[in-house]
Amino acid sequence: MSTTKRATPFVRSKAVPLPVPGQRNVLVTSALPYVNNEPHLGNIIGCVLSADAYARFARLRGYNTLYVCGTDEYGTATETKALEEGVSCQALCDKYHALHKSIYELFEIDFDLFGRTTTPQQTTIAQDIFNKVEANGFVTRDTLTQLYCETCQRFLADRYVEGTCPHCKFTDARGDQCDACQKLLNAADLIQPRCKLDGSKPVTRETTHLFLDLPKLTPQLTEFVDTKSAAGKWSANSIAITRGWLKEGLKPRCITRDLKWGTPVPLEGFTDKVFYVWFDAPIGYPSITANLTPEWERWWKNPKDVQLYQFMGKDNIPFHTVIFPSSLLATRENWTLLHHVSTTEYLNYEGGKFSKSRKTGVFGSNVRDTGIPVSVWRYYLFANRPETSDSDFSWKDFIARNNNELLNNLGNFVNRVVKFVASPKYASVLPAFEWAVHPVDIQLVADIDTLLTQYLDALEHVKIRHGLQLAMAVSARGNQYLQDNKLDNALHAADPKRCAQVLGHAANVAYLLAALFYPYMPATAASIARQLNAPQPKYPASFAAGPLLAAESSHAIGKPEYLFKRIDEKLEGEFRAKYGGQTAGGSAADAAPVVDKKAAKKAAAAKKAADPVKLVEKMDPAKITPAARELQAKVAAQGEKVKTLKTAKADATTVANEVDVLLKFKADLLAEVQAIAGGK
Repeated sequence: MSTTKRATPFVRSKAVPLPVPGQRNVLVTSALPYVNNEPHLGNIIGCVLSADAYARFARLRGYNTLYVCGTDEYGTATETKALEEGVSCQALCDKYHALHKSIYELFEIDFDLFGRTTTPQQTTIAQDIFNKVEANGFVTRDTLTQLYCETCQRFLADRYVEGTCPHCKFTDARGDQCDACQKLLNAADLIQPRCKLDGSKPVTRETTHLFLDLPKLTPQLTEFVDTKSAAGKWSANSIAITRGWLKEGLKPRCITRDLKWGTPVPLEGFTDKVFYVWFDAPIGYPSITANLTPEWERWWKNPKDVQLYQFMGKDNIPFHTVIFPSSLLATRENWTLLHHVSTTEYLNYEGGKFSKSRKTGVFGSNVRDTGIPVSVWRYYLFANRPETSDSDFSWKDFIARNNNELLNNLGNFVNRVVKFVASPKYASVLPAFEWAVHPVDIQLVADIDTLLTQYLDALEHVKIRHGLQLAMAVSARGNQYLQDNKLDNALHAADPKRCAQVLGHAANVAYLLAALFYPYMPATAASIARQLNAPQPKYPASFAAGPLLAAESSHAIGKPEYLFKRIDEKLEGEFRAKYGGQTAGGSAADAAPVVDKKAAKKAAAAKKAADPVKLVEKMDPAKITPAARELQAKVAAQGEKVKTLKTAKADATTVANEVDVLLKFKADLLAEVQAIAGGK
């Protein structure tokens, strides 16, 4: 008996994929997850899962596709976490790399390699890039004043400093941000700063660092952004954030740190320093590829034949559209640069934030504990993917989508078709039938063909959530077809030929669904193909061209399986109790640290009274210094920028970043005014 008529089987090759000149070659990366924590659902959909869907789609289209990712393991956060756990940095990285790897395997992420940045290849490639950048004149030096712990005998990164917030007076603010008022901070701004490691009071010392000369690279970077953002159809958010950096004017970016855990700087006078993580980490993409194949440059130094697609959360955009491309451009080598950037907003949890410390939200290992198949998790995350705005995970919606969409739509359609063929009437043999002869069948084929075309176009343009909606629309059209034609025992008895026609067309729709859902739910796709006793199909160019399963001769199917099971609505309360979420009294998801209300109120009043703009307006014009006038102009211009963004309803992160710039200008202006008033 014939297995398939027209479908092209897909077999995932075990060989390392390499680009082929003249063919479509797709290089896919997802932002490297930091190694010091366990990923939650928002982390997973934000990078690795979204990239997995596109990589699977590209492979099923027949493109030469490489998908690499790995843990980002160097930097201050690793040192801090290792100290907290009382282990070495390497032991910490080994532990969390294994944890991440196991979670992504659970989620069926099909990497070509999930590697790590603590490898000899990382050191070699990062140092080689730096040496070329430095030799080409794109590295500068500058002396900075930093906090230094005389007890530890080390310069303190912001994360190593704690103290009182200068804004709200919260006494346990970190050197980079206050958890109480959420203000971004500089460690030197803290009141009564203390070393996090031993509690001693740090002193200030000067240290010399290396900087990537972004101003000098601005012309090349601008040309790159203009060309690639149009050709690769970057998202509006990506373009806005990148152009915001360019419009503001790029500044030299420090690329070294006074740490031990990192890639050593290969330059005399700086060998006691390491590269800053955001210079070093993106180089993990080519270095992980180099761990997979010695021919890594065929992917990474081949812009003529290879297109690079990168997936990340919105907070990582400037590092992939400004910093990393600038580093590669500065080598003056022929690197494969970013073609398309796919970003997500934030996935929240039950109206609040994911928080491991507060036991709020679903983290990777929790997924296994629920006993709910990973296909359901993948479906929900894709259906709720925060593509243009933040989205929210809720148990009520999660259960409803499983029961109403997966079970009642997709599961019902496939199961009804397969069970009917498996019944004694057909004894698990799909009967011969004529393709698209009856007007109803012709309309079905035309409708499915239109949806297939739209689906392929959506995923070609990395519209992942829309692609899933179109796949579900195909399943819904199949259900409608069964209902309209009343596929049941009565039809078989009254008109067996028509029954065979309906069954044949429905089985072909089901088989097409095995291709459409492969990027989203590979285990579900495999089950559909197995039940139909057919290989995993590639995408057909057209559904109207002919049946995917044999029509002229009979085809034996496999055993029916349930694709999905109903989740009891009563479990919503149990899951929310176990993993946190909103309660009748409000949201317990993200309780903020307790703040001294009197101190905060006093600080707010003082801030209002010390409005630097109003203070300048009240000053004697003869006493206003050039520096104050310059800062006054910056405050006015930045204020207009923030106002424009708010009016245009720009995303919250972009607005917040620009507000932070405005506050910094105001703080500088206030300091200048105070200096003038003090006669300094």
